[in-house]
Amino acid sequence: MPEIVVYAAEGRSLEQKKKLLKAVTAAVADSFEIDANSVTVSIVETPKHLKSKGGVPFDER
Repeated sequence: MPEIVVYAAEGRSLEQKKKLLKAVTAAVADSFEIDANSVTVSIVETPKHLKSKGGVPFDER
């Protein structure tokens, strides 16, 4: 029973998140040749001011 965690900066719409959850579930189920109901996917969102790339916070990029 695989569990996938996606870390992302906040700001995506609910529809975008639903699309990601479906796509990741399908990819894992297909790759592992298991039923999609066995796959758990979570999105962990971080506020943009608490996430950086190259030392620059996402809210300043």
